[in-house]
Amino acid sequence: MEKGLTVRRIVIAGVLGAIAILLGVTRLGYIPVPTAAGNATIMHIPAVIGGIMEGWGVGMIIGLIFGVSSFLNATVPLFKDPLVAILPRLFIGVTAYLTYVGLKNINEYFAIGAAGFIGAMTNTILVLGMAVLRGYMTFGVAATVALTSGLPEAIVSVIVTLAVVAAWKNLVKSGKQKSKISG
Repeated sequence: MEKGLTVRRIVIAGVLGAIAILLGVTRLGYIPVPTAAGNATIMHIPAVIGGIMEGWGVGMIIGLIFGVSSFLNATVPLFKDPLVAILPRLFIGVTAYLTYVGLKNINEYFAIGAAGFIGAMTNTILVLGMAVLRGYMTFGVAATVALTSGLPEAIVSVIVTLAVVAAWKNLVKSGKQKSKISG
């Protein structure tokens, strides 16, 4: 993987950042649920995909976009606190990237799925952990939210991340093969 800021990284961060903004502005990324969290989210998925595809820096930028969107669109008091809404989201793409890199030599599909799961659970655990530390909810409430919202979000993240990243990687591989044939 190339180091530094490349045109490819900027473009992918821009596209995934735009998807995160669209999900936030249209509220399509927030699914209302009757729990203390108020919403289940799929907003973490672009950060996970960015981390896997282009590294921890791109994942962190997209996580920042998610966090700012969550902060600006907050309907629940705990998400009006930037330490709850923004700070934890910076680590979604980072943990997804580290998981993917650590496991891809074992099995790439497993690594992608595990990165989707870990990225989603990073969001859940860090946000709820910060909410407990900041006094917005008790540990018991946070544990209930983690089970009722966090686990389903992680499962959806695995499915979507696997589908998108595997398709992207196959397109890239077939594109490289075509260019070798024609070149």
